Amino acid sequence: MKDIKIPELAESITEGTIAEWLVKKGDKIEKGDPVVELETDKVNVEVNSDHAGVIVEIVSEEGDDVEVGDVIAKVDENGEAGGESSEQEAPKEEPKEEKKVEPSKEEPKESPKKEEKSEDSKQDVIASPAARKRARELGIDLSAVSARDPLGRIRPEDVDAAAKGSSDKKEEKPAKKESAKSAEKTEFDKPVERIKMSRRRQTIAKRLVEVQHESAMLTTFNEVDMTSVMKLRSERKDNFVKKHDVKLGFMSFFTKAVVAALKDFPLINAEIQGNELVMKKFYDIGIAVSTDDGLVVPVVRDADRLDFAGVEREISNLGKKAKNKELQMNDLQGGTFTITNGGTFGSMLSTPILNAPQVGILGMHNIIKRAMVMPDDSIEVRPMMYLALSYDHRIVDGKEAVQFLVRIKQLLEDPYDLLLEG
Repeated sequence: MKDIKIPELAESITEGTIAEWLVKKGDKIEKGDPVVELETDKVNVEVNSDHAGVIVEIVSEEGDDVEVGDVIAKVDENGEAGGESSEQEAPKEEPKEEKKVEPSKEEPKESPKKEEKSEDSKQDVIASPAARKRARELGIDLSAVSARDPLGRIRPEDVDAAAKGSSDKKEEKPAKKESAKSAEKTEFDKPVERIKMSRRRQTIAKRLVEVQHESAMLTTFNEVDMTSVMKLRSERKDNFVKKHDVKLGFMSFFTKAVVAALKDFPLINAEIQGNELVMKKFYDIGIAVSTDDGLVVPVVRDADRLDFAGVEREISNLGKKAKNKELQMNDLQGGTFTITNGGTFGSMLSTPILNAPQVGILGMHNIIKRAMVMPDDSIEVRPMMYLALSYDHRIVDGKEAVQFLVRIKQLLEDPYDLLLEG
């Protein structure tokens, strides 16, 4: 008998939650086969078996919290699929001895076989962990989902498409669940519903509170006239797409401006470790992305070495992976500075919270046309954006923070040199 254990996942990840079992008791598996999907505070990962054989015991159920090294299942290397051989031999002999006795007993024997077939068919389906999780959330049978992937692998968007076909029926089922959940009442005799927070949401909540307790966080604001950036994008967007096969967006301008400003103010690219300052000589820029499971911050590596097309391509790829729940551990680890764009949701002004252990985060906001007084005292309507820089005052002084934000403003209001340098 061999144990399937939770392996070492990453340096900063020591525990997770069983999201979904990909096998069941009695299934035959090979060494290296994925057996369970584990939800961590960063991404969902598949745990593979180190042994070949038959699953004889599921130790941890879906929803259980587990740690690295915990035994979650047991494998019999000499077992046969479907259970122990002694249990399977009895039903084979009974029909020979009692052919004329109770035909009603034959019916229960047939139904389990049908169930086994249907369950086996579900396991034969090739689907990504994200697709299996999505199917579980929507109550969709994966064997009934059509895959658009030429290789037949089912992805979350295939599950969503299948869900649309039976949306009317599914709208009725949640109503019953809601009424059951709402049975609990508060002291004011009002209905409530209790929903367990996902591990990722719990971790996000914990870290946001920790950052405010452990850092001296302040925020400084400025505004940037986006006229030149918008004009430049309009002039170059068609040729840019033809040449690089990727769109020229706002994020590449902000990423390149941030990198240039970080080079001028290196303390904002540092972090505190004990009594030391770690001055980072590289520029891995985190781009905050909102997903259904919460905020994630995939990292654009060595952004200073990428041109505008390279930055846009990286951001696009990471965004797609986040949307499809395909981000890996290495996509999220590290990062020296973060950019978050609340403007995509219509945010006018906000104070972003630091992404520890980083000491700076830039908040972008909505672009609003406003009447602005120009240097010659004339008044013009200009597309304006508020910028917010939150920083750790323990190592970044107010003067440096303000100058850093002013530098970003200058680079964005005269972006032609920035584009040429990038």
